[in-house]
Amino acid sequence: MTDSVPVRRALLSVSDKTGLADLGKALAARGVELVSTGGTARALRDAGLDVRDISDVTGFPEMMDGRVKTLHPMVHGGLLAVRDNPEHAQAMQAHGIGAIDLVVVNLYPFEATVMRGADRDTIIENIDIGGPSMVRSAAKNHGYVTIVTDPSDYAALLAELEAGEGATSFDFRRRMAARAFAATAAYDAMISQWFAFADQGEMFPEMLSVNGRRVEELRYGENPHQRAALYTPVGPHAQGIAQGRQVQGKALSYNNYADADAAYELAAEFGGQDPAVVIVKHANPCGVAQGSSLLEAWTSALQCDSVSAFGGIVATNVPLDGPTAEAICEIFTEVVVAPDADEAAIAAFSKKKNLRLLLTGDLPDPRRGGLMVKPITGGLLVQSRDNGAIGADALKVVTRRAPTDQELRDCLFAWTIARHVKSNAIVYAKDGATAGIGAGQMNRRDSSRIAAMKAAEAAETYGWEKPRTVGSAVASDAFFPFPDGLLAAAEAGATAVIQPGGSIRDDKVIEAADEAGLAMVFTGMRHFRH
Repeated sequence: MTDSVPVRRALLSVSDKTGLADLGKALAARGVELVSTGGTARALRDAGLDVRDISDVTGFPEMMDGRVKTLHPMVHGGLLAVRDNPEHAQAMQAHGIGAIDLVVVNLYPFEATVMRGADRDTIIENIDIGGPSMVRSAAKNHGYVTIVTDPSDYAALLAELEAGEGATSFDFRRRMAARAFAATAAYDAMISQWFAFADQGEMFPEMLSVNGRRVEELRYGENPHQRAALYTPVGPHAQGIAQGRQVQGKALSYNNYADADAAYELAAEFGGQDPAVVIVKHANPCGVAQGSSLLEAWTSALQCDSVSAFGGIVATNVPLDGPTAEAICEIFTEVVVAPDADEAAIAAFSKKKNLRLLLTGDLPDPRRGGLMVKPITGGLLVQSRDNGAIGADALKVVTRRAPTDQELRDCLFAWTIARHVKSNAIVYAKDGATAGIGAGQMNRRDSSRIAAMKAAEAAETYGWEKPRTVGSAVASDAFFPFPDGLLAAAEAGATAVIQPGGSIRDDKVIEAADEAGLAMVFTGMRHFRH
């Protein structure tokens, strides 16, 4: 192996023709022989270039609708031969195999074919076989062969050839080989995922392939001593925070992305109809409200816990307007996420240079499927998304008193929030706004008390006669194992309760609710969030 390998012969076979003609002209200008296949050869000839068909190299025509064209020793011998190995050199000479110094290949558009909803036969036809084989052969033999799989690397290839006077260096070939193996690994992972999930309906296949494309390296992870990067999945996937357009502000951090995603997932629960505002701090909602206007929703959400909202993340379910943006700017806010924003809103945020404004275009579907992956020591935990939802018709009244219509609305609102709060989760809500949120405690009673304490502090801050927990509904993400958590909610003034039920002490809890005059409904569905 030598460091510098002249490029005298190139094999080009691409599905994505972006930049192909310019690349072909630049190679031809250096005297590189161009060998190509099918549509790639036609595109190069249309650009006025001399091209040798792959069938001239192999001695066999392209056949079986193009399925068989490059799977031949005349191709792979020219790619895999170790040039300074005497036995390899002798075999090449004996069989008339010419060396191939450069391979430019990108693969059949499997992902795009699936995304456009093509039928099964069309999807199968877009599984590339010869392409990945050439890529892997060239990448394995990167001591002598340069492999390029992405049109975005054409400029780097030409710069390398310019610097090397028509040759490539080992470092460049090694770097391109790493990119090539990553490309084929992601491609195969996409195919295996499609077969398992879409074609066979298998949620947990025996072999799980998880892959992604790096969008950017982040400044650091959760803490400055940790490293981090943002990836997007390769293959069909939902659009969301990762695809958002950042209008202004510093680069988003690891924590910014995590918190913004938590906020936007909750905002999506309200669809694009009545305006809703979500304020999140450390992945937990600290204020959520709906209103007749976005500004009204912002004011109500902020009043739930204005202390925690400082330095938080704000998400809305409808486009931002100027008055709401002006109000948000009155406190320190890290990130604002919305489907869109009008000119007045963008102008208002522009005065806060460090505030990140992220516009996503659409809301994610809160009921979408998919898998969630969590690393543990020595393994991965994989589960389906918590996309369960409960409507009024599915609730079971278990107390002597049934909830009023308003209490029922507040129960369902609180329940919607609770599934996005870290366990043990308690959420008080009244008139379409959170009154107090207790999150992440080791027992449910403490969550009830913390949420009530925050409501009392809010009442003192804003000069209210009484906390908003008085006359509220309270949601618990899991059953009350003892009456104490429920009684703490009653002491805070809650009049209605929504919880999954299912405790061996349900009778005791129902009895305590009846004695306190509470209306209570069971959902039969738990929403732990760890």
